[in-house]
Amino acid sequence: MPSEPQSVTASFSVPATAAGSQREKTILNSSTTDPNKILPMKYQWARGHYKTGVANNWVPEEVNMQKDVETWKSPTALSPEERRLIMHNMGFFSTAESLTANNLVLIVYKHITNPECRQYLLRQAYEEAVHTDTFIYCCDTLSLDPEEVYNMYITIPSIKDKDEYVVEMTKSILDPNFNTQGTVNIQKFVHDLVGFYVIMEGIFFYAGFVMMLSFLRRNKMVGVAEQFQFILRDESVHLAFGVDLINTIVDENPAIWTPEFQQTLRANIKRAVDFEKRYVDDCLPTGGVLGLNAQSIYQYVEYIADRRLKKIRLGAEYGSKNPFPWMSEIMDLRKEKNFFETRVTEYQTAGSLKWD
Repeated sequence: MPSEPQSVTASFSVPATAAGSQREKTILNSSTTDPNKILPMKYQWARGHYKTGVANNWVPEEVNMQKDVETWKSPTALSPEERRLIMHNMGFFSTAESLTANNLVLIVYKHITNPECRQYLLRQAYEEAVHTDTFIYCCDTLSLDPEEVYNMYITIPSIKDKDEYVVEMTKSILDPNFNTQGTVNIQKFVHDLVGFYVIMEGIFFYAGFVMMLSFLRRNKMVGVAEQFQFILRDESVHLAFGVDLINTIVDENPAIWTPEFQQTLRANIKRAVDFEKRYVDDCLPTGGVLGLNAQSIYQYVEYIADRRLKKIRLGAEYGSKNPFPWMSEIMDLRKEKNFFETRVTEYQTAGSLKWD
């Protein structure tokens, strides 16, 4: 399984006259930061993630969906269980991407006043818009009922529970009077960043990625599966940025990192794993599908959760092994395409990302 891309250190020089002010800059509550002045930069990891996102640029219309349309319209090409799996993942991701974008634009951006971090957040917001557009494109192309797809966050209990849990995890910063002054409020902000980046983007998306990329391995619904493949790569960078953001805020405000706070974050992640397992049960039939079964995806979710815990400097909880080593192979987007069959471009940096 691929890990998050590592931070890329860009080669920007800091003038000697600016070195002092650079040391004083912080992600939150900095009296020396002008959000309109991006140079000189202090947080090179933010710039690195921004450049990676730009190099990975894509839009859903680049993916040819003709074979998917033929497969979807065929009464025998897909089993009822396969159709159910696709619909459930379309239903979760279609609204989850909008929830993510709204959190970015309405909440996170205004509290992160550092300009290079803001530049990345704008890039991420654009990518979330592309992801939202992807599900519009899929619904239109396959002639899906938008009421069914976009209401699944209400009608499917496990999807509803996941979305409500993320809203619960970010309720502190939804308060219009919230600010990041003081240790308690910074703790609340980091708590909600973990809910937003680590839980929503780092755990709740990943069972769905395994399910949808299993179609790609079997040469079924390849267009839809490739779009999930591109979304996965974007989300890996989002997660890497979120981890760097969280760890930097903790480094700059060490008083927040109490044993009690760490235990709260661990408990939140464990609860998220339970929600994701219930979602797996909703998606998969009792006997499994596409060579997948609930137990193997449970194990995968635990494996992913351990990786997230370690990334934010908390010890592993489950000790589970990766049951899907093929995920690291399927992440390689540098593959040749027949020009007459598809318009997907070969991406610039797929082979240069560093995966564990």
